[in-house]
Amino acid sequence: MKMLLPVIAALFIVCPILLMKKGINRDNAKRRVLCQIAMFAGVFAMTLVVGGVSVFAEETTATATAFDGSIAQGLGFLSAAVATGCSSLGAGIAVGSAAPAAIGAISENSDNFGKAMIFVALGEGVAIYGLLISILIINQL
Repeated sequence: MKMLLPVIAALFIVCPILLMKKGINRDNAKRRVLCQIAMFAGVFAMTLVVGGVSVFAEETTATATAFDGSIAQGLGFLSAAVATGCSSLGAGIAVGSAAPAAIGAISENSDNFGKAMIFVALGEGVAIYGLLISILIINQL
């Protein structure tokens, strides 16, 4: 049973891709959105069922243990998450504004490709720096 549930979850994720073969028009757009929501709900429900079964099985067999971490450790993990999240958000904003400008510059003059890609890559570098900072924070915990 445990091997069958991930396969069914993967099918729920892949099925909407198979439905996208035809073009989108006004008639089938609503049906596709509802299908996507239903597929997400199915995968979410399966995750809850599989996770809930394993949690209840562990609770009945093992005794409850206290968390050994401290508040400082929790705040360290929280700061790592904030560093990664905010840097990714900033990188998305930077790439979202730099990439259309780069495409416009390339369409006017194809010699601008190298210069334009540098600015797009600089925006992506912000996310890598945030990830690096969060790795350094977690290593100190």
